[in-house]
Amino acid sequence: MKIILTGATGALGSQVLFELLESRLDMLEELVLVVRPKKGVSPEKRIEKLLSSPFAPALIRSKKPWEDQRLRVISPEQLERTSEVLQGLQSYIFVHLAGFVNLSQHPKHKEEIYQENLGFTQKLYGLLRPFLSKWVYISTAFAIGRRTGLIGNDYLSAENLDYRNFYEASKHASERFLAEKCAQDQLELQILRPSVLGGNIYGSSPYFISKYMVFYLFAKFFAHMAQHNERGIRIAAGEQSNLNIIPADYAAKVICKVMDQPIDQLNIVHAQGTPIEGGISQILKAVGFQGYRLTRELINATSGFESALEKLYYETIGVHLTPYLTAAPSEWDTALLESILPMPQYNTQEYLQSSVRYALAHNFRNQSW
Repeated sequence: MKIILTGATGALGSQVLFELLESRLDMLEELVLVVRPKKGVSPEKRIEKLLSSPFAPALIRSKKPWEDQRLRVISPEQLERTSEVLQGLQSYIFVHLAGFVNLSQHPKHKEEIYQENLGFTQKLYGLLRPFLSKWVYISTAFAIGRRTGLIGNDYLSAENLDYRNFYEASKHASERFLAEKCAQDQLELQILRPSVLGGNIYGSSPYFISKYMVFYLFAKFFAHMAQHNERGIRIAAGEQSNLNIIPADYAAKVICKVMDQPIDQLNIVHAQGTPIEGGISQILKAVGFQGYRLTRELINATSGFESALEKLYYETIGVHLTPYLTAAPSEWDTALLESILPMPQYNTQEYLQSSVRYALAHNFRNQSW
C-alpha cells in the first residue's frame, strides 16, 4: 500500500500518522507526507520532532520511523514536481487531511476560507490525479450545515442546505467538486467526516490533543476571565442543543481502518451529543469560572449587553460558537460506524471536563511540531 498524506502535523493528522506507523507499517510500501516548513524548521525536522515526541507511542519512538526509507517527507512546492517525486502511476491512496478551520461568518474571510479548503483541493486534484488509485477526503460532520432529525452518511445528495459559516460551505463544496471529478475520471472517492475533536481516549496519553480548537477556545476564554475574576455573563444555549465531540485517536483509528475499504461516505460521530447545558457547566467548572447563566435569549449589539465581559464574548469567540451552542437537536445514524469500530464507552460529560482540565494544566499550549 502506497499512501500520500497531507495534514500530518495537525491534531487529527498526527494521530493518523501514529496509527499508520503502529498498526499498518508492515503493509506500507511507501508513505509520503506533504508538510510545509514552519518558522525556519524544515518539513523533515518537523516530522522527526513529531515522531520522537513523548506523545508519540513508545513503539514508534523506539523504531525511529523517520529513518525508514519507506517514509518520505516533501513540501507542497516539491509536490508540484510530481513526476520527480512520485513513483509509478495509478497506485497511491491520497489521504487529504489538511484543512483550514475558521468559523468566521464575516464576508472578508470568505475568499481565504474557500481558497484554503476548496482551492487547495482543486489544485491538488490537478497535480495528483494521474498518480492515484483512490482519494480519501477528510471533511467535517458539519458540512451539511444546520440539520434536524436523524442525519445519515450521504451528504452529496442533500439539498437546500443552510450553512452556519464559510468553513462548512467550503468543505461541502470540496466534497461536491471531488464527487464530480472522481466520477468523470473513474477515480475511487471516499469521504470521511469527523465531528469536533477532543482529547485522546486510548493509550498512554489520555486527553492529549496537539492543537486546541473549537470548544477548547471557549474554555480558554473563560479560564482567562476566571484568572482575572471577571464575572457576569449570559451565555446563549439551546434547550436541546448538544456538543458532538469525539476523541482524536478514535477518529484516527477509524480513518486508518477504512481508507482501503469500499466505503463511500462515513460520519465519525456520536449517535447523540453531550447536552449543551451540562457540557457548558462541565467546561466552566473545569476552568473555575463562576457568575454566568444560560439563556435562550438572542444576545447581540442590537439587543444590548449587560456587561463588558458579555460584550467581549459575543464580539469574539461567541460570534463563532453561538450558532452551534444554540443549534436545533439532531441525531446521527452510526450503524455503519459502529460495525467498523464501536465507539468506546465512557461518560461524555466526564470526558469533556477531563479534556478541559488537561488543556488547562498545559496552559492550552499547542504543540510546536
